[in-house]
Amino acid sequence: MSQQQWTAVDRYITDQLAPHDEALEEALRASDAAGLPAIHVAPNQGKFLHLLARLQGARNILEVGTLGGYSTIWLARALPPGGRLVTLEMDPKHAEVARANLARAGLSEVVDLRVGKALDTLPLIAAEKRGPFDVVFIDADKRSNPDYFQWALKLTRKGSLIIIDNVVRNGAVVDATSTDPNIQGVRRLYEMLAAEPRVSTTAVQTVGSKGYDGFAMALVTGDV
Repeated sequence: MSQQQWTAVDRYITDQLAPHDEALEEALRASDAAGLPAIHVAPNQGKFLHLLARLQGARNILEVGTLGGYSTIWLARALPPGGRLVTLEMDPKHAEVARANLARAGLSEVVDLRVGKALDTLPLIAAEKRGPFDVVFIDADKRSNPDYFQWALKLTRKGSLIIIDNVVRNGAVVDATSTDPNIQGVRRLYEMLAAEPRVSTTAVQTVGSKGYDGFAMALVTGDV
């Protein structure tokens, strides 16, 4: 199968199961107009995140990596009345675009967007006792995945779900000799997941409009 065919299949799935949504589509248009990189999740992946959060009965969600707020909207819409989502974005320009997108989607009062390096912000969230979070979605710089996962464990509870995106990297994850810090960050994450007794984890390879990649899911099964 070719990238063209994967993209066509994703488009078909989206047309059938994630139909027109003005707020989501405008979020993508605004992000593109502002020059943000097109590394947001695909629509069908966004709905997958939404359904996972609903299956979890999530009332408190943490997202590491906001970009233009596209996945943030999908996740925030899964929350029940009174639910909250905290999302972390390092780039002020990205955060500005995301705030406008969230406002347009009517989610400004639901989402707490924090600007700054996540590894600086996460200790503050812990100190504020904003957790435990029911769902954590990690989709930021891959070299820091091990650090983000450690913080996710600190900020969750038994029964929480941690989702980490982009863990296949077009198959490059199997290259132990890679000098790419993103690849090495993902490999260290796998080693940490395999050794951590407090989670039950799997990873799934994906193909689609975003290329060949995958995600990992870790269910917190022990006390953290």
